[in-house]
Amino acid sequence: MDAIDFPDDLVQTQAAFNATYNALAAPHRRDTTALRRHLLRLSVRLWWHPYWETTRPAPAARAELRQMARTQGATRAA
Repeated sequence: MDAIDFPDDLVQTQAAFNATYNALAAPHRRDTTALRRHLLRLSVRLWWHPYWETTRPAPAARAELRQMARTQGATRAA
């Protein structure tokens, strides 16, 4: 299967979504309302990104996007 070439802003938005989700999952957070609102905004941006109008939004493509964002996030953290 060929790798999908996602736009940088889409990958960055997915990485921000992952980071926000992980922050929300951390125990004893006090700012959960702000994090939930931010997560909602990011999910809307991901779902309605113009990239999905040019290609068929298959579940496999969205899974590959999540994996790519995780991989790039791990690379930046190292």
